[in-house]
Amino acid sequence: MVARPLESRAMKDVVLNAFAESTAVKQQFVREQADRIVRVAELTAAALAKGHKVLLFGNGGSATDAAHIAAEFVGRYRRDRAPLPAIALATDIAAITCIANDYGYDELFARQVRAHGRAGDIAIAISTSGNSPNVLKGAEAAKACGLITVAWTGGSGGKLAGLVEFPFIVPSTVTARIQECHITMGHVICELIEDHLLGKAS
Repeated sequence: MVARPLESRAMKDVVLNAFAESTAVKQQFVREQADRIVRVAELTAAALAKGHKVLLFGNGGSATDAAHIAAEFVGRYRRDRAPLPAIALATDIAAITCIANDYGYDELFARQVRAHGRAGDIAIAISTSGNSPNVLKGAEAAKACGLITVAWTGGSGGKLAGLVEFPFIVPSTVTARIQECHITMGHVICELIEDHLLGKAS
């Protein structure tokens, strides 16, 4: 059986509905979380100013979100400045395969957190479900090591929301909508941190 292609009108409806849904999710999220976003940005800026670092970790699309935001810190977001220390823990293929092979995939982030994390650093654990075992173990390790713990998740928040000091739960169960909200929040946090460290842009 050959699937019939969508008509142009139906395809346009898909586009419009996706953008409308994404916008609605973001608007609801920011109404509920704006104060907490500001607080985490302030804490992160203060930690960076004292020489601490940011560790970010997640699987799949969340791994690339972690890498994306880490790159904004190490490179720049909008303003020229000194590089800020941030490490995405799913980007070192040698470490990933070594840990997964020798200790199991569930230890992937926890072991790296214990290697790189120091008390006062910021840990951002990203999981759309909030139940990824390796992300949960990474968050537990961060808490045990004295890092400030943040979670980006969605739906009910899963187990992850209860493990961290600052949970951000996107009000959606659709992975794409959750990830779209996460990356927008990441960009906003980057902007707030640059403004905090450099002064508000004119």
